[in-house]
Amino acid sequence: MPEKGAVALNPANMIYEEAATVPTGGLNALHFLRKGNILGGEKVLITGAAGSIGTVEVQFAKHDGADVTGVDSMKKLDMLNAIGANHVIDYTQEDFTISGGTYNIIFDVAGKSSFSRSVRSLNRNGHYILANPSLSLLVRGLWTSITNSKKVITGLAPEKTEDLIFLKELIEAETIKTVIDRRYPLEQIAEAHSYVEPGQKAGNVVITVARDNEI
Repeated sequence: MPEKGAVALNPANMIYEEAATVPTGGLNALHFLRKGNILGGEKVLITGAAGSIGTVEVQFAKHDGADVTGVDSMKKLDMLNAIGANHVIDYTQEDFTISGGTYNIIFDVAGKSSFSRSVRSLNRNGHYILANPSLSLLVRGLWTSITNSKKVITGLAPEKTEDLIFLKELIEAETIKTVIDRRYPLEQIAEAHSYVEPGQKAGNVVITVARDNEI
């Protein structure tokens, strides 16, 4: 990594495997949380809420006083309730974009919801946050932001040491915690990919690497 890359000490209340999940999900969630400027009492919907970014975003939004709706598959909904979601939606049974609900912020982690219907599901001056947009969605998002009171937010999260330290402090204060679905030893990394690729995981899948004194 570069000389000035983002590095922080391991949170005191986490083992290495837990801390390994923090940078990707945590830095992205923190970046988009700031972009969305969530205020207490606002209605926030997060699609792909049970993923590595989504699970942190649910906890951030809840901590900021938002009314949080998490969208994911049925078997993950209990976990979303456990980390603070006020409401949960099984996307296989209900499409939030046609159910009539409206939100101040829609955070689309999965990138599988209808763009036009998602924008229509925003309140006036609402924010539609796209974590993994395609080129066509970037263009549509820019046009929507120019011509509409509703804004589409995209971008890449910067990797900053001060943000990792901020996450470390939140973890040590037990404001946020990581969600680990499974742990695989390094020699089973192919099996880990096979489990992750169909979208089955809830939270994170961790690869464990034995240290010399454990071999």
